[in-house]
Amino acid sequence: MKNKLVSGEPGALHVDEAGYLPVDSREAYLFFQFISYRYEKSSTIITSNKSFSDWQELFGDAVIASAILDRLLHHCRVVNIKGHSYRLKEHAFSNQQGSEGGDSVASMHH
Repeated sequence: MKNKLVSGEPGALHVDEAGYLPVDSREAYLFFQFISYRYEKSSTIITSNKSFSDWQELFGDAVIASAILDRLLHHCRVVNIKGHSYRLKEHAFSNQQGSEGGDSVASMHH
């Protein structure tokens, strides 16, 4: 079996918690380059608690946020998940909050 990295064919990749930490302009540019490289070549799954409308603030630039989303959302399936964190499902904290929970967005580009 061929090694995907050696063959130049990138495999599926999951980027978890996009938007959890602040991104400066250089990091936003590098993320755009990363997404552009993978665009229409391989699957990329992005999970985030930020809605797409928050991505301009996340990347600090409407143009780069739009360009990233343009590539991610073309040929994708978006799954919106509302509810408690899976990681906290066993903890009393999440059971005390009732039925309200945060949003998570999973986007798959293929």
